[in-house]
Amino acid sequence: MSHTDTLRRRETIGWIDALRVLAIVLVVISHCCDHFNALYGIDNTGFYLGATIGSLVRPCVPLFAMMTGVLLFPVRQDTTLTGFYRKRIGRLLWPLAFWSLVLPVANFIAYHYVWTTPANMSLVGPFDVNNLINHLYTWVFNFNYDTVPLWYLYMLIGIYLIIPIVSRWLETASDRDIRTVLWLWAASLLAPYIQHFAPALGYQGNYDNWGLWGVCSWNAFGSFHYMSGFMGYMILAHYLMRNPVRCSTSRLAAVTVPMFVIGFAATTAGFISMVPSGNWALIELFWSFCGINVFMMTLPVFLWVERSQVKVSPLVTRLAMMSFGVYLCHFSIVQWGYEVMYSTGLPAWIRLTLNALCTTVISFGIVALMMKSRFLRRFVM
Repeated sequence: MSHTDTLRRRETIGWIDALRVLAIVLVVISHCCDHFNALYGIDNTGFYLGATIGSLVRPCVPLFAMMTGVLLFPVRQDTTLTGFYRKRIGRLLWPLAFWSLVLPVANFIAYHYVWTTPANMSLVGPFDVNNLINHLYTWVFNFNYDTVPLWYLYMLIGIYLIIPIVSRWLETASDRDIRTVLWLWAASLLAPYIQHFAPALGYQGNYDNWGLWGVCSWNAFGSFHYMSGFMGYMILAHYLMRNPVRCSTSRLAAVTVPMFVIGFAATTAGFISMVPSGNWALIELFWSFCGINVFMMTLPVFLWVERSQVKVSPLVTRLAMMSFGVYLCHFSIVQWGYEVMYSTGLPAWIRLTLNALCTTVISFGIVALMMKSRFLRRFVM
């Protein structure tokens, strides 16, 4: 049996395959919007387009986290901790190293020789030899501009470290216990906004640190640290698989449609209101994947795709298999696509649409070619 056949047998949940393809398309669109968000005060039409569409697709990464919860919980009891780490984390290290080296080189060539004066106002340079050399070794500490999407891999490694431990608890936890944890996690989704607005109520921080509930210069781990983050999305997805939502379609719509609309409105308005600050921490506040407003958008999408019960399709399954590779390689293609589309002079919405479409097609094409090679396959799967 071929490697592809093995993967196809493993991915037999039709709606999960469909959700994975949807999520990766949303990721591509979100990065296509970034360039337009940099046009604040320069091209307001382009800025508001990017801000609105970028807010609309914000559930993309939380959806991936929820799918991970569906597929990995519970971890098989005969799986050892070291075995799980070797399989899951080991699978991430090759792509992390490969793309951390390839993407800076690709961007160096593109912006040092092709687009020496890029139209993309969001680009972080300079794209010179010294900057390239720096990026080729500092990736062991963190991602850089060339490798922005790889933040997810660093985060996912941390998630994998704790998954077997949480899984053992989930095997014996009652539904009530899980709901208690989920309510605590839901409270943590409010923390970023409480921290932002606390100074207006007189909070003055501690020693120039504005963290809450124990966070200070010598302690980054506050009250909600261990109850926050993407693990909550994963536990929620597992809980929803244990206790499927059985209400009628009309009742589900009555709850989830207003929830999505309110979340979308808050995300869009909040993002737009923060951009004038010029502070990245504030600009990203309402776009936080672990904020209550993005959660309000993510849950309805998950529930509706799950309810669709899409049947297994060989084409969709294959596209789902390639989604990880698309995530890894698409970011630079988005950058270059913006440069190409900018030169056309077309309206902003057409340029954004064409860039998203072309980036998606080209990225899937690159991954399809890499999957044909036994050597390159490890870097996209």
